[in-house]
Amino acid sequence: MNTHAHATRFSSRALLPLLSLLLATAGLLHTRTAQAEEPAASTDQAGQTGDMTRWGLGIGVSSDTRPYRDFDRKPEFMPLLAFENRWVRVAGPGVELKLLRHDAVALGMTLSYARDGYRPDDSPVLAGMARRSPSAWLGLRASLRSPVGQLTAEWSGDAASHSKGRKLKLGLDHRFAQGEFGLTPRVSATWLDAAFVQYYFGVEAGEARADRAAYTPGSAVNVDAGLRLDWRLDAQQTLFADLGVTRLGRSIRSSPLVDRSTVPGARLGWLYRF
Repeated sequence: MNTHAHATRFSSRALLPLLSLLLATAGLLHTRTAQAEEPAASTDQAGQTGDMTRWGLGIGVSSDTRPYRDFDRKPEFMPLLAFENRWVRVAGPGVELKLLRHDAVALGMTLSYARDGYRPDDSPVLAGMARRSPSAWLGLRASLRSPVGQLTAEWSGDAASHSKGRKLKLGLDHRFAQGEFGLTPRVSATWLDAAFVQYYFGVEAGEARADRAAYTPGSAVNVDAGLRLDWRLDAQQTLFADLGVTRLGRSIRSSPLVDRSTVPGARLGWLYRF
């Protein structure tokens, strides 16, 4: 099945050396941090970690609506891991290697896991479709602290070459603190290239049937808005809740596999920092 002939290909051969370099460098820097004898620096006023090493463990539950028709939504429980030092940051299913930080500007290399995709038995409308696999994404992330909030831009490509797709995400968030509570509204827009949209939302000619026409979409832009609430129970424990909604791009909304234009999501969690 050729789902990518119409799109510009993203070479996995170019990504694999970068992926190996990221993981090797992260391991080396982690080892250097553990062996360091210098006292750790305190966190600065912007919430950035200098030479301090911080890590935490917790548990979370998510309930994300999938865009596919008749898709059974089930809450998912997952362990949470947080780790950060001056070189590496781990949060959820992603790791960032910090390449540059100067005043309000930061640049990092990112590796993350996205639970996109489906199995044919996930929904009656997907019966007879080939499985679409989730993937790892490798990219670069730039951020800028400004008076209106944190501006971010992240470009990434499919490191596992399932979709051979690419993404570009632009976002803005700002945390408002009041005592032990924090409130962080956010908004973002994510461009998804045609290879990504075709793989996850297209229908190949061999997959078409009477109630599922062949479909070859183009690129799409998803728009997301959300709100995160965090409550610091004490010096080490934090509870958080995150609510969001995503407006799907036109070529995704028009897919015969999709029956909605917006996708809500909710996450709850508890984190203990050591």
